[in-house]
Amino acid sequence: MAKALITSALPYINGIKHLGNLAGSLLPADIHARYRRQIGDDVLFICASDEHGTPAELGAAEAGLKVREYCDRQHLIQADIYRRLNLSFDHFGRSSSPQNRALTQHFFRRLEENGFIEERVLHQFYSHTDTRFLPDRYVVGTCPHCGSGRARGDQCEACTKTLDPTDLIAPRSAISGSAELEVRPTRHLFLRQTALAKDLERWIETRSGWPPLVTSIARKWLDEGLQDRCITRDLSWGVPVPKPGYEGKVFYVWFDAPIAYIAATQEWAAIELEHRDWRRWWWEADHVEYLQFLGKDNVPFHAVSFPCTLLGSGEPWKTVDVIKGVNWLTFEGGKFSTSERRGIFLDQALGLLPADYWRWWLAANAPEGSDTDFTFERFAREVSNDLADTFGNLVNRTLSFVASRFGLVVPEGGAPEEAEWQVVQALDGHLEALRRYQSACSFRKAADEIRAIWRLANRYFAEQAPWTTFHTDPNRCQVVVRTAVNLANLCSIVAWPAIPTATEEVFRAVGRKWTVPPWPRSAAEALDLIKGGEVVSVPSVLFKKLTHEWAEEQRIRFAVSERPC
Repeated sequence: MAKALITSALPYINGIKHLGNLAGSLLPADIHARYRRQIGDDVLFICASDEHGTPAELGAAEAGLKVREYCDRQHLIQADIYRRLNLSFDHFGRSSSPQNRALTQHFFRRLEENGFIEERVLHQFYSHTDTRFLPDRYVVGTCPHCGSGRARGDQCEACTKTLDPTDLIAPRSAISGSAELEVRPTRHLFLRQTALAKDLERWIETRSGWPPLVTSIARKWLDEGLQDRCITRDLSWGVPVPKPGYEGKVFYVWFDAPIAYIAATQEWAAIELEHRDWRRWWWEADHVEYLQFLGKDNVPFHAVSFPCTLLGSGEPWKTVDVIKGVNWLTFEGGKFSTSERRGIFLDQALGLLPADYWRWWLAANAPEGSDTDFTFERFAREVSNDLADTFGNLVNRTLSFVASRFGLVVPEGGAPEEAEWQVVQALDGHLEALRRYQSACSFRKAADEIRAIWRLANRYFAEQAPWTTFHTDPNRCQVVVRTAVNLANLCSIVAWPAIPTATEEVFRAVGRKWTVPPWPRSAAEALDLIKGGEVVSVPSVLFKKLTHEWAEEQRIRFAVSERPC
C-alpha cells in the first residue's frame, strides 16, 4: 500500500472563490485523492485557508471587521462551501493557526542559523495619513504601461505587468485614499535564494512526472538567475518576525503559506482521536509520495521558494515529488477575477446546480495543455450529453427495467455468451487506460475513458435489447439485464472520483454500502459483483438536461457580475 500526501494550493481568505480556483487546484487534488483511496493507497489530503497578507487586511477593512474576526467568518464560509462541493479533505486547516506560527518561526531560525537570511534596507512608501509603511498591495494608482487606473503596487489588474509601488503614476493609499506619501528607508529580511540555487537545481533534476508547464516555469526562473526574496512585510496581521528590531513586522504571506501544509497536518494529528503521528508524512518521509496541485501562477512559489525554505533548513523535511500545475480557466472569453468580481463564484454555482454538474465539466475540460474557456452554452450542452443522456439514462433505463419486469429483483437465469465476453475484453482495455491516466493526473483523458465506458454500457444494453427477449428467450433476457445492472454499477465506480454524489445514489440503489468504492481488479470480476436475487431500487433522476434557454438566461445574468461590491 503506497502512501500519498496530497495538497491543494491554499485558497485566499478574502472572499468566496470562483470556478477557476476550483478547476486549478481544489478539484483535481480531490479527484486524485479519491482515486488513490479507491486503489487502496494510504492517503492524506490536506488544505487550509490562506489568511495572512494584504488581501486579508484589505478584505477585513472593506467588511468593517477586525482581521481575526473577518478570517474566522470567512474560514467557516469557505469550509462549508468546500464541504458542499464534496471536497474530501482529511483536514482543512488555517494558516493563522498556532502550529503555523511556531513552524514558520522555526524555519526562519534554521535559515538564519545556516546563513541564508540577510538584512537589507528598502525604500518604501510611508503614508502620513495612515501613519504606517505601505506594503505593495496597499498602494494603488495609474499603470505606467497601459494607463489603467486599476493598478496595484505589485501588478496592474488590466495589463498584468509586474510593478513596484514606486512605478505607479499618482500613487495613493489603498486604505485611506491619501496621496500624501513619502518614500522612506525601512529594513527587511531576505531569503538568500541565490545561495541555494545549486542545491535547488540538483533537487529539480531529481524530480520526475512534472508537466511541461511546471518544468518550464521552474527552469525559466533558474535560467534567468534566481533572485533573493524579501520575506518580511510592514503589516500587523501575520506571523511575527522573531528577531530584535523587527517588532511590528510579519513574514511575507508566501513565506508562511506553504509551510501551512505541514502545520495543517499537525492540526489534523492534534484533533484525531487516534493521535496520529504527523511526522511520518513530513519528517524523513522518503516512503511518501507527495503531490501538489495548483494553478500556474503558484508554480514559482512551490517549485522554487518553498523548496529553498525546506532545503535551506538543513533538516530532513519531505519535499514535493510531483507538482501538477495547470493553465487558466477563463470565463466567456475573459478572465475570472476575485478582485473584479467577474465570473461564477462557488456559492453562486451551487445555487444554480448541484456540485456534480460543475465537478464533471471542470474535470472533463481541465485546463491542462492550454487555457479552457467556460461558456454557459458549452457547459449546458456537454453536461446534458454526458451526465443526463449517457450516464443518467443508463442507470434509469436499466434499473427501471428491473423494476417493471422483475419486481426490483436482479434476475438469476442465463449464462454469459460472446456479447458479454466482448464487453469484458473492451472494458479491460478501458480500465487499464483509465488507471494509467488517473495515476498520471491526466484528468481530461481520464474523463474521456469514463465517457467511453458509459457509452459502451449504453450500446450493450441497446444492442442486446432485453425487452425483445423477455418472452421469447427468458434466459438470454436475464443475463443481459444482470450484466446491465453490473455495468451501471461499474460506470458509477469509475466515475466516483469526479461525481461522488450521483454515483453514491447508484451504489445505494444496487445495495452497495461503500464508503470508498474499491477499484475493480478486472472487468470480469466487476460484471459479476451484483448477483442474481439481489434487490435493487430505482433512484430519482440523477441529472436534468440543461436547455439552450437556460444557458442563455445564465449568460445574460452573469454578463455583469451579481456579486455586490
